[in-house]
Amino acid sequence: MPQHPSAKPFATIGDARTNAMASAGAVRMDAGRAGVPTMRRRMLQFGLALGTAMVLSTQIAGQAHAQANTKIRFQLDWRFEGPAALFLLGEQKGYFKAEKLDVAIDAGNGSGNVVNRVASGTYDMGFADLASVMEFYGNNPDARNKPIAVMMVYNNTPAAVLTLKKSGIKTPKDLTGKRLGAPVFDAGRRAFPIFAKANGLQASGFNWQAMDPTLRETMLTRGDLDAITGFSFTSVLNLNARGVKDEDIVVMPYPQFGVKLYGNAVIASEEFLKKNPEAVKAFLRAFAKSSKDVIAKPEEGIKAVKARDGIIDEKLELKRLKLALDSVVKSPDAKAEGFGRVSKPRLSLMASQVADAFGTKGRIDPDALWTDAYLPSAAELDVLR
Repeated sequence: MPQHPSAKPFATIGDARTNAMASAGAVRMDAGRAGVPTMRRRMLQFGLALGTAMVLSTQIAGQAHAQANTKIRFQLDWRFEGPAALFLLGEQKGYFKAEKLDVAIDAGNGSGNVVNRVASGTYDMGFADLASVMEFYGNNPDARNKPIAVMMVYNNTPAAVLTLKKSGIKTPKDLTGKRLGAPVFDAGRRAFPIFAKANGLQASGFNWQAMDPTLRETMLTRGDLDAITGFSFTSVLNLNARGVKDEDIVVMPYPQFGVKLYGNAVIASEEFLKKNPEAVKAFLRAFAKSSKDVIAKPEEGIKAVKARDGIIDEKLELKRLKLALDSVVKSPDAKAEGFGRVSKPRLSLMASQVADAFGTKGRIDPDALWTDAYLPSAAELDVLR
């Protein structure tokens, strides 16, 4: 319904100041006619008008600030460890604030949980393994607020099979008949059927033992298991912390044994994308800038992680960060496809592999769960040098 020309929906700062000036003029006129009592009354009115102007000024400034700074609740896939520097350095340097974002970054406890929490609206965005996103799509085709991957970070999965040299296991075929273990939600364990198929093994022939993540490497060093699956840069460092030297560890990274799965990506909920497209673009710009700084100076990135978790071992986490950067962020595939981007044929193959390996209820449409529409410019994504 059209608004009447004389209607004013709300007072502006200018209106309040005009009223205050008018009251001041009345004070001068009445002072000459009615004397001091009238002048005092007018001064009181002037003070009230001026106070109104100040309140309105504060309210409008607050509204402008709220409009300018979009809040984003973001969850990482894991604890504040070395790789978290990719996000935390940008937070520390104010890159997100410079983009008019108010970003709260929380630690996580597994990609599957991140996916569910973004889908539920508990978080607006997150960092999660793409296979977990695909599994959600395969099992929840009618979900109203699905997570969408908007930027690839780990171009290759960090999943690997790890064992000790003394076990005599050197190749995938040596795993036959051996005791394997990992947490039930571990990305490597979930994708093991793909690894097995690529290397001529029968995935159904393996017996797995589950445990809490904190016990995985301990059980391997104690001899309770012959091999484990895990993120290479996590398990190698955890074995080091338990006294195992690098030369005594055998690592079989999935990408080097025929498994070309993507790893972790930045994800956002459908609802948040629809309501705040520019904020998502701004977040990815700030993140790309932060990643470039971390790649150039990993030590600086670890300082940012230390600021969030004061008890970390900086030397250990620096090694973890460098392993992650070299193996999955700056990998040959990442350099070929470009930081942040994916190859559509490779993405489609992964969707088919995940549906088969995870036994999802339905097939997975890769075009539904990935978009590059929010990525920064090619110049801003040039971070791998």
